[in-house]
Amino acid sequence: MRLAWTLGLLALGLLIGLGWWLRPLQPDIMALQLAFSAPAFRSVLEHWGPQGLALYRAHFGADFVLLILYGAFGWRLATHAALFKVLSPRRRRWAAAMLPLAALADAAENALHLLLTTPVALAMPPQAGWIALAAVCASAKWLLLTAFALAVVGALGLSRRPARH
Repeated sequence: MRLAWTLGLLALGLLIGLGWWLRPLQPDIMALQLAFSAPAFRSVLEHWGPQGLALYRAHFGADFVLLILYGAFGWRLATHAALFKVLSPRRRRWAAAMLPLAALADAAENALHLLLTTPVALAMPPQAGWIALAAVCASAKWLLLTAFALAVVGALGLSRRPARH
């Protein structure tokens, strides 16, 4: 369990650091992550301007480390914590897969956003399909992160119920 908590604390610390690093961006990065259309995507980038875009692009190295940390944390916690033993084997396997799948969606979103924010891509007509796909990946990431949090809450609730005799 020590490894799970170490991974979790490192991920949390990096998440807080990234939040602090990206705090100047207005609108925040969620607006870009959930921009399903080319006009919405371009609008966020226009609000940020060149300095904001440079700041955003600079965060990806740390963000790729973050997704590895939280993906590993979720898998390790769900497969080794006594808390998850109250779940059925099927639900436990699903809980173990949630954060690694969220990390994969996050990696795809990051790769797409890196490509879509290059000078070459920005000089071209908006790539609506790729922009929408990046938003779908971001949505999947956030849904899986939320599902994992709910799985933790559910497991806590089940573990606190009195045993039936």
